[in-house]
Amino acid sequence: QVQLVESGGGLVQAGGSLRLSCIASGRSFNNFAMGWFRQAPGKEREFVAAIERSGGRTSYVDSVKGRFTISRDNDKNTMYLQMNSLKADDTAVYCCAADLKFSDLGIQKADYWGQGTQVTVSS
Repeated sequence: QVQLVESGGGLVQAGGSLRLSCIASGRSFNNFAMGWFRQAPGKEREFVAAIERSGGRTSYVDSVKGRFTISRDNDKNTMYLQMNSLKADDTAVYCCAADLKFSDLGIQKADYWGQGTQVTVSS
């Protein structure tokens, strides 16, 4: 089992920045690819970004490329999502997820999910 806990969400003005964190406990963190997903009110859950076990490969949804950066610190069992130039459309609950396969995250398949943290961007 892997437990995932997100933090760092909040209210920010458009154009501002936030950094989300996802701390993992349980099985070895560096065995898992990690990802971020988001779900806005009335919308389907959306893939945001993923990072492979070593951190050497990343993937992003087009709408966040150039604004968001995913990273991980395997020594701290923690993954991050640095979000810059935030827009009102980025408002959502952001969840982290873990899966043994990097490719699975892109199709929203994950073995473990966190509860989520709310990000609200005011325009």
